[in-house]
Amino acid sequence: MKLKLKRIYRCESYTIGKLYIDGVYFCDTLEDPVRPREVKINGDTAIAFGTYDVIITMSPRFKKRMPLLLNVPNFEGVRIHSGNTAKDTEGCILVGRNTVKGMVRKSRKTYNALIKKIDKKELTLTIE
Repeated sequence: MKLKLKRIYRCESYTIGKLYIDGVYFCDTLEDPVRPREVKINGDTAIAFGTYDVIITMSPRFKKRMPLLLNVPNFEGVRIHSGNTAKDTEGCILVGRNTVKGMVRKSRKTYNALIKKIDKKELTLTIE
């Protein structure tokens, strides 16, 4: 199963994108700001463009099974999860509906639908 995150709006404090599953729009995303590759601020920088393998594993922090991106340069523990603003992420990808500037809403509902759709599948995520 192929996931694609297309970043569509970047500003100083967050990045908005659209997540596609096998070419079909699924939801909006919110990430930390995109920075030049050589400028990484811990917990406040979006991951680099590229393609990553994704597995679903138990998160020690969240105590549930969650998508984990593998081999992300200069990052560890990058997951896809629920949340509403850039303050809810430390480099991870939040899913929901971008109906309010700088936020995603209906994040838990969207996240649960995503997990139901992708669980037990072989996954890659391409960020562009």
